[in-house]
Amino acid sequence: MSKIHELSNLLANQIAAGEVIERPASVVKELVENAIDSGATQIDVVVENAGEALIRVVDNGTGIDPEDVPLAFTRHATSKITDRHDLFNVLSLGFRGEALPSIAAIADVTLNTTTIEAPAGVMYHIKGGNQVSSVPANGRRGTVISVRDLFYNTPARLKYLKRPQTELSHIADIMNRLALSYTNIAFTVIADGRELLKTAGNGNQQQVIAAIYGRESAQKMLAIAGEDDDFNITGYISLPELTRGSREYLTILINGRFIKNFTISNAVIRGYGSKLMVGRFPMGVININTDPLLVDVNVHPQKSEVRLSKEVELSELIIDSIKSRLAEENLIPDAYENLYGPSRAIQSTTSKPTQQAPWLEKSVSKEQTVMPQNTIDSGQEIEPISISDRHDLLNDQVNDFANRYAHESALSVFGQQSTMPQPKVSEDLVTYQVPRTKNQSQQETLDIAPNTASGFPALDYIGQMHGTFLFAQSETGLYLIDQHAAQERIKYEYYRRVIGEVGTDKQRLLVPITLTYSAADMLKIADHEQELQAIGLELEPFGPTSVIIREHPTWFKAGQEKETVLEMVDWLLRAGHLTVAEFRERTAIMMSCKRSVRANMHLSEEQARTLLRSLAMTENPYNCPHGRPVLTQFTLTEMEKMFKRIQDSHENWEEYDNHPY
Repeated sequence: MSKIHELSNLLANQIAAGEVIERPASVVKELVENAIDSGATQIDVVVENAGEALIRVVDNGTGIDPEDVPLAFTRHATSKITDRHDLFNVLSLGFRGEALPSIAAIADVTLNTTTIEAPAGVMYHIKGGNQVSSVPANGRRGTVISVRDLFYNTPARLKYLKRPQTELSHIADIMNRLALSYTNIAFTVIADGRELLKTAGNGNQQQVIAAIYGRESAQKMLAIAGEDDDFNITGYISLPELTRGSREYLTILINGRFIKNFTISNAVIRGYGSKLMVGRFPMGVININTDPLLVDVNVHPQKSEVRLSKEVELSELIIDSIKSRLAEENLIPDAYENLYGPSRAIQSTTSKPTQQAPWLEKSVSKEQTVMPQNTIDSGQEIEPISISDRHDLLNDQVNDFANRYAHESALSVFGQQSTMPQPKVSEDLVTYQVPRTKNQSQQETLDIAPNTASGFPALDYIGQMHGTFLFAQSETGLYLIDQHAAQERIKYEYYRRVIGEVGTDKQRLLVPITLTYSAADMLKIADHEQELQAIGLELEPFGPTSVIIREHPTWFKAGQEKETVLEMVDWLLRAGHLTVAEFRERTAIMMSCKRSVRANMHLSEEQARTLLRSLAMTENPYNCPHGRPVLTQFTLTEMEKMFKRIQDSHENWEEYDNHPY
């Protein structure tokens, strides 16, 4: 008697559903991808009870011809490909023809679809893989598909579903990725009557980022672009100050398809270099467009992973594009925002002051007549004055404003005019932000030639606090510098350079260093001999479990040779595998951290000035090698707001949200 038999279509579809349909979010993904492939420009998703009770997807795409509807629920029936050559030139999101029959095998499905050519549409009802009804129906062009009672006939699958909030979060995540990928489609997601997502569909990816992650996050995104012979990349990456604790906020899109690829996401992180803190990951969206022949999408049941032909070249392009983009930015974090939160920081730059600070007074000649007034309200609308840098203080608007109110008495806090004489400020507007005394010597000014490529400001040293932080000023405000992080950055770039210049300069040891390891570790050390030689370090075998070091690179600090070698070898043993570039990078970070000035270490004025001068000459003066910020800034406007020299308007600032500027 034969023991081998062919499975029924229903059982085969249920088995396929186990691969394709993992949870309610998988159903949403497959149905929305079908809607996208149909050319829809508006897609609405409605879910109830996290998708277990109902998933409804409504689109305005091309629809399905009535005679093709029953065939669409047959396994491996599709309109996306016709022969094996099409399999390697896939531009659509779906192509296998497995989604609809797999969903219909484990749920109650109703499909209502109408095309522009057909005079009438069709309503098709299928449950558990068996057709229930098929009747003509009228409706607008497009498709409405409703999935009810998911997994009703496979109760074992229900046991593995998480809490409704967890399942709903997976649905929201899938829709966020699709919205980021297809910005020209207007998406709406409603769960139990609550709107989770709504996009405009105007093609603006930064607006979609704002809709998903919030406006404040979107404002901290940088547009990137790059291309070579095979790939074209665009997208947005977050400033180093905007990070998350996992890679989940990084969206990788290849030809419009969201994928998970460790190599590509790692390339994004490598593009930041040492600008990210340890254990933190950037947010961003990377759009990769390439020839479909270079991408094999038929390697995963849910098509969430792909195989790339030129993954190394793509990684290098991403790294270079991110590095060059970050090099153009001023990466000094805003201290006011760190103290008071992003909403207060935004308000500080957008709200209108109701009373100008008294330093806007300007000296006038004796011939001018003093005409005190009790109010500055002239009854006519006053155009706002925009000042972005000190050169704007020279324009006619500022001078007219200063002349107009130069002789007004200051307004009393309690609304009564003050009778006390007000001191006159004879200082000119242009020189206000850079106060200097007449007898100030040239030596007191820190002469820094900043790295102009990085936009680093010219800083004047003021003082030190608790032997840990340095204070400095520029024309734009006050800067606080972490002295340890600053010297770490300086020494890191020095060691990175000297470690990369492996030469014949070695320091011979009078007493060789002997290190003992286990037999297993000795095998690993021998395997990493190339990395050690790449930084100028040679470990000679000295018995079965020992090595001996007779000389070392000249950049090793005297008296700490053994500790330095021990730590470098420990890295190799822990990491298991490090490229030469990675090993040099880690060595430079370690050396810079151990050789830098510590907290509670007081510096002389000359030492502090030298430190700031050296910091300005580095390639990246904004972050230490571990990604921590080196300095933070209080702008002049922010400090005036903290001391209430510029007061917030009582008007609601949100009315300015849609202003053209």
